[in-house]
Amino acid sequence: MKLPASPSRSRPARAAWLLAAIAGLALAASAATPATQNLFNGKDLSGWEGNTAFWSVRDGAIVGQTTLEKPTKGNTFLVWKGGEVKNFELRAMFRLVANNDKNSANSGIQYRSKVVDPVNFVVAGYQADLDASGKYIGILYEEKGRGILAQAGQQVRVSADAAKPKIEVTGATTPPAEILAGIKMRDWNEYVIIANGNHLKQYINGKLTIDVSDVDEAKAAQSGILALQLHAGPPMTVSFKNIQLKTLP
Repeated sequence: MKLPASPSRSRPARAAWLLAAIAGLALAASAATPATQNLFNGKDLSGWEGNTAFWSVRDGAIVGQTTLEKPTKGNTFLVWKGGEVKNFELRAMFRLVANNDKNSANSGIQYRSKVVDPVNFVVAGYQADLDASGKYIGILYEEKGRGILAQAGQQVRVSADAAKPKIEVTGATTPPAEILAGIKMRDWNEYVIIANGNHLKQYINGKLTIDVSDVDEAKAAQSGILALQLHAGPPMTVSFKNIQLKTLP
C-alpha cells in the first residue's frame, strides 16, 4: 500500500522553521561557551576583602603596599569573595616594585586556595609566584603547604610520598632566561593561570612558565578561592588590574 506523501511546508513555514533551528543552535553554542567574568571594577575593592591598611585602589588598579612605617608582620592577602573556583582560566595584569635597596619584593596570585586565618587574612594553597629579583617569578608555590612544586621552566609531575611530595621533572617549558627576558620589571605584565582537573599551567606575557600534573590525591586541591598576596619584608608595592576569570567545563 502506498502511503500518502507528507504535505510540504509553505515558504513562510520553512523560513520560520529554519530561523528557529538557527536560534536553537546559537543558544546551545552560547550555553557551551565559557563565560568570562571581570573580578575588579577598576574603582574600589567591591567583591574583595582584606586589610585596608595595606590594600587600596589607585589609578584603576588594586594596590598592595608596605612601607618602613607600616610593615606587615606576616604575609597578608586580598581575598575575592565570589566563591570557590574549580576549572578556570584567570588573566590579570600585574606590576611589582621594590621600594628598597635590596630589590626585594614578592607577591603572588593564589588559586584553589583556602583562608586559614580570617582575622589576619592568611591564605594557604597554590600560588603563581611573583618576585622582583627574578628568582621565583613564574614558579608554582604552595603557600603553607608543600612549598615549591615547580621551578620556572619545568614540566612536573607531583605525587604522594611518605614525608614530602615526590616531584618528578618530566620535561621543560620556556627556558628561564627567556621568561625573564620577556618580563618588564617595574611595568605591567600579564599573568595567565589555567587550572583544569589536576593539570596546572602558568604563563607570563605569553610564555609558559610551569606545566604541572598534581596527582597527589590527598593534597591536590580541586577547587578553592582566589586571592592576591602582599609579602612580609622590605617595603614594596604590587598592583593588579584587568582581572578576568573564565570558567571551564
